[in-house]
Amino acid sequence: MTNNNKIVLLTGGSRGLGKESAIQLAKSGFDVIITFHTNKKDAEDVANTIRYLGKKSATLQLDVSKSESFEGFISNLKETLEKDFSETKINALVNNAGSAYYAPIVETTEAAFDAMSSIHLKAPFFLTQKLLPLIKEGGSIVNTSSGLVRFSYPNYAAYAIMKAGIDSLTRYQALEFGPLKIRVNSIAPGAIETDFGGGAVRDNKVLNDMIANNTALGRVGLPDDIGSVVAFLCSDDSKWINAQRIEVSGGIHI
Repeated sequence: MTNNNKIVLLTGGSRGLGKESAIQLAKSGFDVIITFHTNKKDAEDVANTIRYLGKKSATLQLDVSKSESFEGFISNLKETLEKDFSETKINALVNNAGSAYYAPIVETTEAAFDAMSSIHLKAPFFLTQKLLPLIKEGGSIVNTSSGLVRFSYPNYAAYAIMKAGIDSLTRYQALEFGPLKIRVNSIAPGAIETDFGGGAVRDNKVLNDMIANNTALGRVGLPDDIGSVVAFLCSDDSKWINAQRIEVSGGIHI
């Protein structure tokens, strides 16, 4: 029997914004496949939460920094889709996986710069390229940008300029994938209370208060502020939103 439920693939779903987005997607009616780098147990915990919500879920290992592993990942994904979901394609892709780097430009190493490029720019470009034949007509792609593209904080240059590239990539993907009726948008979170970057926004009260004082709604972001927007952009409710950068920051530095 063919599974008529919609399936989303979300990279980096074991923690933080990825975890919350995966759960919000399930609450919105999606079956969810999440990838993890090393945290298999945490990924399985998220998958079990999704199953508890009545949706199907699976976990797959993926290191987005190693583009040479993408072909093998695609093979594993195809097998998982057929075995666990009775499907051959997905309806939505969320390029979420990422890591932080915090250093001034004068101290940024070439190796760190290359890592930021591989993880945040090269991976969404080439992983999406290889996944495109597996995305159904009328599907949706959500790329992860950052509020740091619009406003600048010291020591985030290597990270933020890759995210600026994501906004440009999003527009080009939307243009070129349009004939397939696949929409592409980027979501740009502001400062969020997660363990990202060592949990600074969550754990440093001075930083937390500074961000809250510069945000129109008077607080920093929480993971579920982001996950619900990701779910919306993957759904048919956003069927006429395309090639957009949507900042989800509560109105910081406006």
